[in-house]
Amino acid sequence: MAAELVPAVTFALAALTAVGDLFLIISGLTWLYKGLTHDHEAFAGITGFFRRHALLFSFIVALIATSGSLFYSEIAGYTPCVLCWYQRIFMYPLVLVLGAALIGKKRGVVRYAAPLAAAGGLIALYHYSLQRFPLLLSAPCEAGASCARVYTFTFGYVTIPMMALTAFLLILAGMHLWKKTSS
Repeated sequence: MAAELVPAVTFALAALTAVGDLFLIISGLTWLYKGLTHDHEAFAGITGFFRRHALLFSFIVALIATSGSLFYSEIAGYTPCVLCWYQRIFMYPLVLVLGAALIGKKRGVVRYAAPLAAAGGLIALYHYSLQRFPLLLSAPCEAGASCARVYTFTFGYVTIPMMALTAFLLILAGMHLWKKTSS
């Protein structure tokens, strides 16, 4: 049964990653356009919607990322490498921190969530680089599961570390928008 779920879950998570990456690219281009043209009205409705719901979106991203990592290790049977564990150390608390902030509508969550997401994102970026360029592999990843092992490769770029990197970047973007709601 578990083996039958892996392709469907992998495709769903890869599709969410691709949509998240597209969102990040469009958001970056929008920010650049607003900065170059000083046209702050053109995207006010869309930006306002995401700003109002940034905490909820960030929580959902953290919850899906945590669930996905647990699925891959506990159901699919993929052995997490050292860097996977480090990424989990930064992602798992985000579910609790963002969930608690969501319940209490706490603005101060940014000072806790943003550093966790930034640190996890840097590790995920490094991990993705190791997978794409295995010659960079260093000693810590040689014990146990190899950090260069690619369990999934979808849409020509989406691996598990890319899923994590996208999640961390989306959470960072959400925290940036959430912070702006209080300013």
